[in-house]
Amino acid sequence: MKMRIAIAGGGLGGLTLARILHRHGIGAVVYEREASRSARSQGGMLDLHPESGQQALAQAGLTARFRSEARPEGEELRILDPAGRTLVHHMPQPGSFSGRPEIDRSALRDLLLDSLPADTVRWQHRLVAATPRPGGGFGLTFDGGHSADCDILVGADGARSAVRPLLTGATLSAVATLVELSISDADRRHPDLAELVGPGNLWCIGVSQILAAQRQGDGSIRVGISLRADDRHLDTYRSKRALLDMFSGWDPSLTALIEAGDNAPTPRRIEAMPTGTRWNHQPGITLLGDAAHLMPPVGEGANQAMLDAAELAAELAANPADPDSAIRTYEEAMFTRIHPIAEMSARVQAMMLSPTAADDIVRFFTPRSTEPAPAD
Repeated sequence: MKMRIAIAGGGLGGLTLARILHRHGIGAVVYEREASRSARSQGGMLDLHPESGQQALAQAGLTARFRSEARPEGEELRILDPAGRTLVHHMPQPGSFSGRPEIDRSALRDLLLDSLPADTVRWQHRLVAATPRPGGGFGLTFDGGHSADCDILVGADGARSAVRPLLTGATLSAVATLVELSISDADRRHPDLAELVGPGNLWCIGVSQILAAQRQGDGSIRVGISLRADDRHLDTYRSKRALLDMFSGWDPSLTALIEAGDNAPTPRRIEAMPTGTRWNHQPGITLLGDAAHLMPPVGEGANQAMLDAAELAAELAANPADPDSAIRTYEEAMFTRIHPIAEMSARVQAMMLSPTAADDIVRFFTPRSTEPAPAD
């Protein structure tokens, strides 16, 4: 393909697209706003699903590397009530990759970056404008004055996508508030908390609030507090004391996760796009991942972004003479696939922050009997 493909955004979706295109002999340039791969923390662990994230990595030829980095034991999940009583305890099959093994986001991103030619990613290139050219394609303008041209533009630039407004006016709405803390060197500094969290995930479910913790590959613990979206200023959540007041009455062994945080809490709004968002196809441009279908973070976002990338790359490789037809085919299939997943994600998000969340989640995780009902 003699087309110049520009991918805005060097997250998991954009890098997966670049890697699979590269395997097909199709070049692409990834424009990433960060200064380097280590410029900031990439977030916590991800569980990669066999039918989406793992499938995309297989198409990228990276399954073996993924298995060397992933942690099947990270699938362990304990759900407690505010008194510290265990409601659910899921134990994965030891050493099995048949489920949804966890991998640190930073390790997965490094895996993808290492699989690309060195000049694929242009760091410190934050896209601020894309202007359609009279003969097709786009002129790109970056923060700081850099510019470039492309024939195909793929917006993989996340929740605040600069590419999305060229296709849809969909607006974001707040669905929750997330407050994060980190506990480094947990096994040595906080062995009781390390034992409480275990090798995977811990969810402590209250009334419209969740105190969660997740073990990272480096031995640290990532703590996340999920609350219903409200009008309070985010500064409200930057104090450990204020957070502890919100969890008054909870067992002190659980709220110790807040007290042990290395630094001040970091709050942010969790937003989502309207379920069912789609756009009319336009030549030479498309979206993937959060730019296309931002959903509540209940386990599908990264997986679907990587699957978007795999499906778009496959269509472009199968129809190099007519990339617009390839993009149109990708978009229609993506819209159909994402709609029920976005609806499910919205339901799960609402369930997890409902007043009856503990009972609802126990039912959600309790296997239904497949035995036939006894005859009368």
